[in-house]
Amino acid sequence: MMLQALKDEFEHEVESTRKLLQAVPASHVKYKPSPTSWSMGELAQHIATIYYWYVGTFTQDEYDMASDRLERGSPEDIHATRELFEQNVEKAREALNAITEEDLQSPWVMKAGEKTIMGPFPRGTVARGFLFNHIYHHRGEMIIYLRATGNPVPGLYGPTYEESRKE
Repeated sequence: MMLQALKDEFEHEVESTRKLLQAVPASHVKYKPSPTSWSMGELAQHIATIYYWYVGTFTQDEYDMASDRLERGSPEDIHATRELFEQNVEKAREALNAITEEDLQSPWVMKAGEKTIMGPFPRGTVARGFLFNHIYHHRGEMIIYLRATGNPVPGLYGPTYEESRKE
């Protein structure tokens, strides 16, 4: 039951993330709201990368971020970031479709070399509490970036404020 709910949520949210990444204009990928913030391109690339982490979560008991390498390309190339997103979604979908309900209960750990970053937690908890919520958090940031640069924000859960004000 939980597995099907995760799959359904995954597919719905992929569409929302795709709409948001499509709204990122190449002309604003270097925008940073503050000196310590990521640029819009870096944030978009991070969102695309999170989908890759589904693979490590669902295919490995212990995911070592230090030894896992993902070619990301330049964060200033929004077209490459969108391609990265699509590739990672396919890999994530494959991993999600290969697991069972029982797999969601098995323990999972994230490490960076010898240092434990997260866990052990059941995989289902990691999927909901880390992967999905992580994407939602950064999509919210991206909405702020888009608005701050005067770009339209797509409605992810119905019309945006701006869309609802149109007559």
